[in-house]
Amino acid sequence: MKIAVVAGNGRAARKIISEAVSRGLEVTAFGRRDNNTDAQHYVKKDIFDLTKEDLAGFDAVVDAFGAWTEETLPMHSTSLAHLSDILSGSDTRLLVVGGAGSLYTDASHKLMISEAPDFPDDYKPVANAMAKSLKELRQRSDVKWTYVSPAAEFEADGKRTGEYILAGEEFTVNSKGVSVISYADYAMAMVDEIVKGNHIRQRISVLGK
Repeated sequence: MKIAVVAGNGRAARKIISEAVSRGLEVTAFGRRDNNTDAQHYVKKDIFDLTKEDLAGFDAVVDAFGAWTEETLPMHSTSLAHLSDILSGSDTRLLVVGGAGSLYTDASHKLMISEAPDFPDDYKPVANAMAKSLKELRQRSDVKWTYVSPAAEFEADGKRTGEYILAGEEFTVNSKGVSVISYADYAMAMVDEIVKGNHIRQRISVLGK
């Protein structure tokens, strides 16, 4: 399989790339800075400068874009819309490294955890921006997208246990009553999703056992 990882120098992206390469996938990473990944191929190019030609011929594209400052938060929507437009009507799947804040508190799907009273104020702007981009992505019937939300605690330096729980749209905890996953185990789940090709036009979530 041939996959592309956009915003490839980010921490989650690098874990996904390493996992994919270790399984024999051919990976091309795209990023604004010099290559800091294990990808076999690298293209130094900003996400907003990517074209249909750049992403042609891939089985899947992983969107690992992230923005954290007030002025850049709208780029969650604009960057995802740009990638969706590029891939519109193609067989190339788009897999998005999502956020946990947009997971629902229960099966009624009326309240996201970011809207709950105890959700940390510091994380609300990012959660709201990512929730908005997911809402917009749900309208795209012309793209084979899958949105993968991590657990509430997303640990950059956590170990690769080799196990994870695949869940759906609702906030889920493991047998210990916690919602946590390492970047390494998230990467494993993402690559499993790339290889299997399940959950087209669905949002799923993953957490550690």
